[in-house]
Amino acid sequence: MGIFSKDIRTMDDLFVHTLRDVYYAENRIVKALPEMIEKAGDPQLKQAFKAHLGETENHIARLQEVFRMHGLEVRGVDCPAIDGIIEETDDVVGEVDDPKVLDAALIAAAQAVEHYEITRYGTLIAWAKQLGRTDCASVLQKTLDEEKATDLKLTSMAEGSVNQKARAAR
Repeated sequence: MGIFSKDIRTMDDLFVHTLRDVYYAENRIVKALPEMIEKAGDPQLKQAFKAHLGETENHIARLQEVFRMHGLEVRGVDCPAIDGIIEETDDVVGEVDDPKVLDAALIAAAQAVEHYEITRYGTLIAWAKQLGRTDCASVLQKTLDEEKATDLKLTSMAEGSVNQKARAAR
């Protein structure tokens, strides 16, 4: 489905497409997080990634619930945006030698993912409300709240110590 295809005709079609997009993205994130956990050197960062892996599995379950509530088959569609963010993360992480700098790079990558998810969930919630699906919106809101909290945690870690340690690395 291209950007100018005729497959999306209604707001509901757009909602479903975006729901499938974020479902694909969450599943890609579940596959990427174990490597990020392994590469993280900072114990607090490693723990944050482990906690977010569990949350992401819950996000997938919530999306499956929204698919069911909406009477849809649970399936994703390719998401070039998340594929690109993960590919860029792999490229950058592969170029970093110092473990402290690597932690800063991992936080930046994780925040790129979080910001993408925040935009998608915010949009889905607004559209669900427009479609009269406050039931779907309330399920999606739980995930949006968790994504925002994760982003704040990552910012706190980066600004609190990880970036300073990376700056001091030689």
